Amino acid sequence: MLTSDTVGAGVQQLARYQRIIGGPPISTCVRRRTVCVSKWRARRDRSALNSTASLMVLHFRHETDGRFAATRITFQHTVDEVAAYERVLGCPTVQAGSWSGINVSLDAWRLPLRRHDAVLRQLLETQANDILARQPARTGLALQVQQALAPRVAGGDTSVATLAREMAMSPRTLQRRLAAEGVSYHDLLDDARKAAASRHLTESTLAIGEVAYLVGYSEPAAFHRAFKRWFGTTPEAFRKSEV
Repeated sequence: MLTSDTVGAGVQQLARYQRIIGGPPISTCVRRRTVCVSKWRARRDRSALNSTASLMVLHFRHETDGRFAATRITFQHTVDEVAAYERVLGCPTVQAGSWSGINVSLDAWRLPLRRHDAVLRQLLETQANDILARQPARTGLALQVQQALAPRVAGGDTSVATLAREMAMSPRTLQRRLAAEGVSYHDLLDDARKAAASRHLTESTLAIGEVAYLVGYSEPAAFHRAFKRWFGTTPEAFRKSEV
């Protein structure tokens, strides 16, 4: 995102690759005088919405040498200490709205980013596209759960009870709705661990035992069994084939 030419191009990169890192999906709607960024209509994890909106504003402010500013941030939920939130982000915050998202001016949308780099961007896009190609396509609630699990695999709480609570539903309801979409919570967690294992083995020099721990396995033997089920080979052979 930060190697893009402008704020708008950076947002579009974030929208394209958000599925890799998890978090609320990004969308944009360009109007005559303003741009609506990230129009999240579904009621999602409040902390994820708060942090995503904040990070976008603060990162773009930094990458434009302080020139970027949002015109308004809207949330479906209420924000704790909204006055402090507005002071830090430098724009009004609307609470209990019909949707959640960020509004920016067209001038802000077109601001150049200080670290734009076409060569590096092409390299990073190639790697990101490869990761996306290896991820199973999901929609609906399954996609939301997949996005939430991606950053949790490495040492986070991946229990169905915790995720269901953050999505404001019971574990039974979450599992029932996933079943209606033809997938189970276990399937999604397994996919998240598979993607993380592949990424660590191809993009790092971590020992196999360290990779096993990072994707949620306390015993290397269990990780090896899972890896052979995923890829039909051992972690060691997989790493050599990807070099």
